[in-house]
Amino acid sequence: MLQQGDKAPDFTLSATPDRTVTLSGQRGKKVILAFYPADWSPVCSDQMALYNEMLRLFEKHNAVIFGISVDGVWCHQAFSKDRHLHFDLLADFEPKGAVSDLYGVYKDGVSQRALFVIDETGIIQWSYLSPIGENPGADGILSALESLPG
Repeated sequence: MLQQGDKAPDFTLSATPDRTVTLSGQRGKKVILAFYPADWSPVCSDQMALYNEMLRLFEKHNAVIFGISVDGVWCHQAFSKDRHLHFDLLADFEPKGAVSDLYGVYKDGVSQRALFVIDETGIIQWSYLSPIGENPGADGILSALESLPG
C-alpha cells in the first residue's frame, strides 16, 4: 500500500457513463480517495453516507472526495442516487481493480477499504488501511487535512 510521501499514481476513471475523472485534473485541490469493496454492502453504505455528511468540512479544507470500487458505472449511479450522494463514485471496473492495484489495495477481486489524502501537488500525505468489515470513519481524514497548510 502506498504511504505518506509517495507520489499518487495518476488515473482516469469513469464517474458516469459519459464522464471521466482524472486525478491530475484535480491539482490545486486536496484529494481524498476512499477505496471500498462494494456498493450496497452495509459497511460501505454507512461509510459513503458519512462522507456525504462531511462534504462541507472537506470543502473547507479545499478538498474533494472520490469513492472508488470495482463496481461498474451503472451500479455506482444507482447506488449514488439511492443514497443521495453528492460526490463522485469512480468505477475501477475495466481492467478490474487496475487503479486499486496501483495504490496497493486490490485483493481477492475487490478494492480493500483504504483511505488516501493527497495534497495539491499530488503527494500522498496520509493513508490508512481499515479492516474490510469496519467503517474507518472520517477522523483520520480530518486530522490529515488539518495538518496540511492552507
